[in-house]
Amino acid sequence: MKKKISELKRSDVFTHVTNLTYLPKWGVLLIDLLLALIAYVISYLISYNLAGLQIKPGILPIWQQASIVMVLQAVMFWVFHTYSGILRFSTFVDATKVVLSVLVAGTTPALINSIIRYTTGQYLMLNSILFSYIFVAIVLLVCWRVTIKLSFEYMSHHSPGIRPVMIYGTKSAGLAIAKMLNSNMDSQYRPVGFITDADDNVKHELLGLKVYVKNEHLIRILKAKEVQDIIVSPLKMKHINPAKDLAIFLDNGIRILTTPYFSDFHEEESGEMTKKIGSIEAIKVEDLLERPEIHINTDNVSQVISDKVVMVTGAAGSIGSEIVRQVSKFEPRLVVLAEIAESPLHDLSLDLNKLFPKIHYARVITDVRNRDMLREVFEEYHPQVIFHAAAYKHVPLMEEYPTQAILANVLGTKNVADLAVEYKAERFVMVSTDKAVNPTNVMGASKRIAEIYVQSLFRKLSAQDPNVTKFITTRFGNVLGSNGSVVPFFKKQIAAGGPVTVTHPDIIRYFMTIPEASCLVLEASTLGKGGEIFCFDMGAPVKISDLARNMIRLAGFQPGKDIEIVYTGLRPGEKLYEELLNQKELTLPTANEKIMVANVRENDYDTMSKLIDELIRSAQKGLTFPSVKMMKQIVPEFQSRNSIYEQLDK
Repeated sequence: MKKKISELKRSDVFTHVTNLTYLPKWGVLLIDLLLALIAYVISYLISYNLAGLQIKPGILPIWQQASIVMVLQAVMFWVFHTYSGILRFSTFVDATKVVLSVLVAGTTPALINSIIRYTTGQYLMLNSILFSYIFVAIVLLVCWRVTIKLSFEYMSHHSPGIRPVMIYGTKSAGLAIAKMLNSNMDSQYRPVGFITDADDNVKHELLGLKVYVKNEHLIRILKAKEVQDIIVSPLKMKHINPAKDLAIFLDNGIRILTTPYFSDFHEEESGEMTKKIGSIEAIKVEDLLERPEIHINTDNVSQVISDKVVMVTGAAGSIGSEIVRQVSKFEPRLVVLAEIAESPLHDLSLDLNKLFPKIHYARVITDVRNRDMLREVFEEYHPQVIFHAAAYKHVPLMEEYPTQAILANVLGTKNVADLAVEYKAERFVMVSTDKAVNPTNVMGASKRIAEIYVQSLFRKLSAQDPNVTKFITTRFGNVLGSNGSVVPFFKKQIAAGGPVTVTHPDIIRYFMTIPEASCLVLEASTLGKGGEIFCFDMGAPVKISDLARNMIRLAGFQPGKDIEIVYTGLRPGEKLYEELLNQKELTLPTANEKIMVANVRENDYDTMSKLIDELIRSAQKGLTFPSVKMMKQIVPEFQSRNSIYEQLDK
């Protein structure tokens, strides 16, 4: 029997009922009046049969008494708007309205009776029926609302496609999520309980749902209730260690979901919301990284950017596009979007027009390797602040094509830097990488050479003119979710059913989110006096194998069981760990505790400029090995690893 009931719950027998639209107001009013009439008849029968009702002379016929009460009751329903709500969403307030409407409709005739009795000595209506009516009508009207509400809740909880969930957190945010899910009939999730940390002091029940302590018995309870999803509010996420506190769920194949902040909901001109209130989404892998919130000095950034012409090279890339968004918040006069890839640039401009309709943008298809093309851009717009994010960044590809790395990363940087000086830009901020420290690959070495060029250029020019363009370099590690990074790569592998490929079990990397990295680039641009290399506090390093396991768990699979992790060996130029600073370099603190300035070795511009020009000419001729050999001459610490260029180090 129990099995048949369970099968009935899973069938589509309730589907049409739960998909019904609400009753119209006049329908609710008619049903309420019908129930009121039934209540009056029941009250009459109670008084007649149980109280020995005596119909005395002068009292109105019973049908007239009923008519008077029904008219009064209809008026009170209108006065208190008892019919205006949706019955399945009835609340205590709705019940109060019903009670008040019945009390007024029942006591008004009794009051009239008292006045007539006082003046004439007779009754028009029977008080015993009126007082019985008040009780019976309240019971019927409230009960039918409660019945409708409970029936819809039961059927919606057991209709096909509904997923039982528990809310992790018992504070106001968790309660708000539960209320929202219960009131949203379109949601596929229905709360069946709350989860609290063992040291939380809470009641055993909240909103009629039981509160369970997060302990060793919780997983058994979740399985018994067929719960496969846990919802964590964004506020709760800020007060826990996600990797540690959510591990019990991830290790048992339970998905972790969250909701957006209400501050993330924006109303468009069309009146539509850019994010649907109550939308539930799976947490991202970056949410599992315990990263403190980044704070920047917005006043300083505003002074540098506000009402200025800002140019961003590589504007449609992962970092470049986020820098553009961050810059746009500070109301620049114009943002020049310099990019070689037309489709990403087009997509970016469409997004920006929606997000920042008041900001002016200039879309420019250009190549930083072509100085003539760049000169046209500088001639037309005269940028005052330049964020140089255009670069080739993929280590294995650049190991195959070192001359292209030199042309994009070294020549491209040189072109933009030289034109910045020529057109008297105020600031030039270069986006570099931790792979430039003790480089083991061509990509990292090319970025280090670019750093050397802009630093030495500034030192030479600033000695002659203190008002020269300020050249600032920023270094940070891997960026979560950036184009071609490990996270989207793992996502594709997981979506395909695996395996997930990791180069080495012990390989570690420093990670930042795209907004974090971009915010710190903006902050560093205000701190720099010129010639500095800023490095960022990247937090604790992350094992790539742990990252892969967490991503598999977040997707609802078990590592090694549902999706395998395969180790493929280090790629050319790759090392097990990245360094943010050379061993010979020291760091000094800045006004922002997340940003340090590296005290790097100084290089003579005249010497380096000649070597770099020679390197560029070699790359333009396509001379692979001679070009790499020259890179090692410019950057003596460049020692190739797992690469065909190791022979040049002997």
